[in-house]
Amino acid sequence: MQGFTYFTPTEIVFGPGVESQTAAMVKKHGGTKVLIVYGTGSVIKSGLLEKITAQLQGEGIECLHHGGATPNPHLSFARAGVKAALTFGADFILAIGGGSAIDAAKAIAHGTASPGTDIWKFWLREEPLTKSLPVGVVLTISAAGSETSSSAVITNTEEGLKRGLNTDFNRPRFAIMNPELTYTLPKYHISCGIADIIMHTLDRYFSPEDNQNEMSDKISEALLRVVMKNGPLVLENPENYKAQSEIMWAGSLSHNGICGLGRTMDFSVHQLGHELGGRFDVAHGASLTTMWGSWARYCFETNIFRFARYARKVLGQTSKNEYTAGMEGVHITEAFFKSIEMPTCFTELGIGVQSDEVLEQMADSCVHFGKRLVGSFKPLDKEAIFKIYKAANK
Repeated sequence: MQGFTYFTPTEIVFGPGVESQTAAMVKKHGGTKVLIVYGTGSVIKSGLLEKITAQLQGEGIECLHHGGATPNPHLSFARAGVKAALTFGADFILAIGGGSAIDAAKAIAHGTASPGTDIWKFWLREEPLTKSLPVGVVLTISAAGSETSSSAVITNTEEGLKRGLNTDFNRPRFAIMNPELTYTLPKYHISCGIADIIMHTLDRYFSPEDNQNEMSDKISEALLRVVMKNGPLVLENPENYKAQSEIMWAGSLSHNGICGLGRTMDFSVHQLGHELGGRFDVAHGASLTTMWGSWARYCFETNIFRFARYARKVLGQTSKNEYTAGMEGVHITEAFFKSIEMPTCFTELGIGVQSDEVLEQMADSCVHFGKRLVGSFKPLDKEAIFKIYKAANK
């Protein structure tokens, strides 16, 4: 097991009705003037935004709304949020929603704390991030795990680029997590969330340090089994509290870092998916399932034994042949994605078959125009990434 430093400062408040504690948590963490960041309408229709606003105002906390966060949260929305927060004098950012609202809130917090720097420079690593405002979360979608993670992803729609930033400044101060708030989600959003949770785990599980970290392996394997068991139950009955609670907590654990402790993380599939999100504005979870099978087949012989372990420990494969077990695991995983109506190729994603020129452009962007290799399980250059896109291009 490799050495590591683990820092998870987010205070979790989990259970039915816990959103009633939002104002108390904001006060506890120093908020007096709060910019509330949310999506495109569901928190308004459900009455949750009104409820939280009234709660804050009842405690003497000033509020300003900043709504309109979209899937693949846009840089322009975050920049507008920074301007609004600075004009308002915000000292706290509260996200109500899922990963898109949360990631936008993180970007706004960074920009508000450093008003002289355009936030995109943080994502391009052109400026160091040295401070931020505190962020709190009321979670309404089990998916991205952004409520406890050190990650945030922003899409620059003008350049067609989707980029991630990892820093402990991205860790929210608190997360309010009531599984009941997910009951009214469309099934497509639930499926995308299930996919995202699975891929956050698999992108850590497929590590070059094979079988050197028993504890992290077993945590990951248990998490994957729980999600694959409860995901279909949630889709069958969104008001199944037990299943929803399992999925919500798994979402946080999949991305708070615990599954990757003591080993090198890969995240190739996320990087491949980001290019699809940046160019075609597709749902994040769907971009991941689109790419996973093609990535797995390309990387399979790098470590057949790792794929076989995954197939046996998570999917119940019994074949004694390593190749057969591992490849069957790839097939079963793709079949699971299809069973929850997630795509496994470009046509199923809804973007159609792309030209080689487009695939080349995405591959070039993925390696940051020759500045990096992608992943660690099997480091990928532009040529390798092109081949993976080509395999998914059907």
